Amino acid sequence: MKKREKLAIIRQHYPNAMTTIDTVNRLIDFVEDELDLEPTQIMMADSICSDDVNSIQYPARTHEFLGPFKMGGLDGFPFTGLTGMGAFASHVPDNGAVFVYYGPHIGISKDGTVGQIHRFGQAKVSSCCGAAKGALNRLLNDAIVAGEVRDIDYQMNTIEQILLNHKQRIITAPVPLYEATEVIYEAIDDRIGELVAKTSYNCQYVILMGAILINSDTDMGSFSATRRFDVINLTTKARTDLLDAHFPCYQPVPA
Repeated sequence: MKKREKLAIIRQHYPNAMTTIDTVNRLIDFVEDELDLEPTQIMMADSICSDDVNSIQYPARTHEFLGPFKMGGLDGFPFTGLTGMGAFASHVPDNGAVFVYYGPHIGISKDGTVGQIHRFGQAKVSSCCGAAKGALNRLLNDAIVAGEVRDIDYQMNTIEQILLNHKQRIITAPVPLYEATEVIYEAIDDRIGELVAKTSYNCQYVILMGAILINSDTDMGSFSATRRFDVINLTTKARTDLLDAHFPCYQPVPA
């Protein structure tokens, strides 16, 4: 299957999706051409789901950056919190930049089914994101208790509480799992914003890329639908929204 055919499937749901490889390539071009920095001056953190498929489909070029520091737990929520962000910030080169890639993930199979992928070596499809789908099932069955967050399943319970706060929005959506992923993205984006505001960085720039990470079948690869691309100049304190300039929406590509 050609790349344009793969993108046509994914862009039915996420019009600005790119392959994760192309996303990283575009980011590196931006860092080199517009910030005049080398990837080795960039300390990267990611707040994405701990699902093994994200490690399997992680683009090789990200290893040109320093890191990554792992901030995320189930479905990408930054469970390492303020301590994690502070630790990560202390590792950045003095004349470099911090780059944080964050967001939930969702599966879209090659037949266009939302919420499932065909994983390597398995005959049957499986859920993606399994945590989001599990939390959604509990939401649909009225099995989530408001405020119940147990130590033994803290991360899953936190995801459940996030969904419970937006129950009507999710259960009335045409594709509830898609909408649940949107809700989780918004919660992650808000929390990353809080963490950045409360953290000191000894470098030139903070680069924030919020996205929906889209996994697919083994022979399809992964994709990224960027929702935020902000650069904070720590000298001038200016924050610039560069999303439309670098990650615009596309019309679905004909198959």
